[in-house]
Amino acid sequence: MAIFEHSTARDPKRYLWTLGLIAPACALFPAQLVARTGLEVFWWIGPIIVFVVIPLLDWAVGIDGSNPRDADYEALSHDRYYRWCTYLFLPMQFTGLVIACRIWSSGQLSVVDSLGLAVTLGVVSGIGINAAHELGHRSEHLERWLSKVALAQSGYGHFFVEHNRGHHARVATPEDPASARFGESLWAFLPRTVLGGLRSAIALEGERLSRRGKRWFSPANHLLQAWSMSVVLFGALILIFGYRVIPFLALQALIGVALLETVNYVEHYGLLRARRADGQYARCSPRDSWNSDSLVTNVFLFHLQRHSDHHANPGRRYQTLRSSEQAPQLPLGYAAVILIAVVPPLWRAVMDHRVLAHYHGDITLVNAAAPIRDLSDN
Repeated sequence: MAIFEHSTARDPKRYLWTLGLIAPACALFPAQLVARTGLEVFWWIGPIIVFVVIPLLDWAVGIDGSNPRDADYEALSHDRYYRWCTYLFLPMQFTGLVIACRIWSSGQLSVVDSLGLAVTLGVVSGIGINAAHELGHRSEHLERWLSKVALAQSGYGHFFVEHNRGHHARVATPEDPASARFGESLWAFLPRTVLGGLRSAIALEGERLSRRGKRWFSPANHLLQAWSMSVVLFGALILIFGYRVIPFLALQALIGVALLETVNYVEHYGLLRARRADGQYARCSPRDSWNSDSLVTNVFLFHLQRHSDHHANPGRRYQTLRSSEQAPQLPLGYAAVILIAVVPPLWRAVMDHRVLAHYHGDITLVNAAAPIRDLSDN
C-alpha cells in the first residue's frame, strides 16, 4: 500500500496513461462492436473517439496544470512502467491492422463501411506516429528500433530522421518545413511539409553516412531501415490477404500522415524563434511552441500537447514534461483544434490574433508567409 501511495503522489496521472492505449484498441474491436450492437457506425469508431468523444471529455474534465516535482524527476524518468505504456501500443496497432486486412479481403463490407474501417486504421496509424515520436527521442537502442517499427504502418519512416535531426534543430524558423507560417492554410502547408520533410531527411541521412565513410545504400542507413519495414509489412499483408487490401492500406497510411502533419501545423503556427546578436537563432524555448493542458487529450497522446517543454527539453520522457507560463496556449485541445484547422477562415479567426498577441502586436516578429512579411516591411 505504501508503494501505491508513493507512486500516485509522485504522478497523480500514473494509472491514467494506460488510456493512451484506447487509440490502438479502436482498431481491435470495431467488428465485435458492430456484431453485438448491429450499429455499423462502429466501423468509424476511430474518428468518433478522437474528434467527438475526446473534445467533449476535454470540455467536461478541463485543464491539468500540475507539474512533476523536481525531486521526482529521476524516479519518474527511470520508471519502466511508463515505457510499457508506449511499448504495448505496437502489438495492439499491428494486430488491429491484420484484423482489418482480413475484413477488407473478405469483401463482405459495403464501400462505406470499408472506408470507415480504413479511416479508423488511419487514425490509429497517425497516433502510432506519436508513439514513434516518443520512442524515437530516446537513446536506448531498443526504443529507437521500436520507433521505426511504429512508423511502418504509415510508410513514413523518414520521420525518424527528419523530426529528430531536422525539425528539432530548425523548429520555429522559416527553414523548417514542419513549422507552419502565419497566414498559411493547412492545405498549403501539407504538401510543403511532406515534400520538404522528405528532402530534408534524405539530405540529413546522406550527410551522416558521408561523415562515417558509408555509402547511401548501406545497412546503416536509417531511412532504408525504416522504409524496408513498411515494404515488408505491406508486402506480407498483400501476399496473405490479396490485392483487395491495397487501396485501404494506402488510404489508412495517407490519413495517418495527414493527421501527423496537421498536428505539426497547429503546434508551431506563426511562431518564430528570436535572433541572437550574432544573427543566429536563439535556443528553442517554451515560447516557440503552442501548448495545451487539456487533461484528456494529454493523457490520450502521452503529453504531446506539452509541446513547449518537449522542444525546450527534448530529452525528457513524456511523464516528466511540464507546463510553462511562457508557452502560448491553444484555445482547445489538439483533438478540437485539428477540426478548426481544416477550415482556414475559421482557423485564422481563432488563431491569428493569438499569434499577434504573443508578439505584442508586432507582425515582424512572427514566422510569416512571404506576402505578409513583405506587407509589413512596406
